[in-house]
Amino acid sequence: MHTSDEGFELIKKFEGCELEAYQCAAGVWTIGYGHTKDVQENDKWTEEKAEFMLWRELEDEYEHYINALVTVPMNQCQFDALVSWVYNLGPANLKVSTLLKKLNAGDYENVPSQIKRWNKATVIVASPVPTLANVTSPAPVVDLIGVTSLKLAPSLT
Repeated sequence: MHTSDEGFELIKKFEGCELEAYQCAAGVWTIGYGHTKDVQENDKWTEEKAEFMLWRELEDEYEHYINALVTVPMNQCQFDALVSWVYNLGPANLKVSTLLKKLNAGDYENVPSQIKRWNKATVIVASPVPTLANVTSPAPVVDLIGVTSLKLAPSLT
């Protein structure tokens, strides 16, 4: 199965596009729609290259993880949603997730609640600044001054 055009557009919308390389909160050089491989300071892309690289990354990597790990049928919307989830949280998190266990058991009804568990960010700061740990917004708007790493983790609530 492959990401649909609608799924691709949704990922683009959620990711946003930066055409000049920047360091994310974890200090990783990033460009385009969240691309991090081989990015260097001062890199610049066109919108066309950012879209091409997103398509390539989804096809070459993220779709493969889902096709390999999910053992039950999914409709296109479910597949697109899982591609977006894995693009953001990584295949290692999918492999060990209760989400994957429930999905592969055919427990489709409980998959959305498992996705919602992954809505917290743990932030480690380099110096004393207001604590940003366990930000609960799925798309937090926070001041990240002094942040040295950002790790998404499942909510315990």
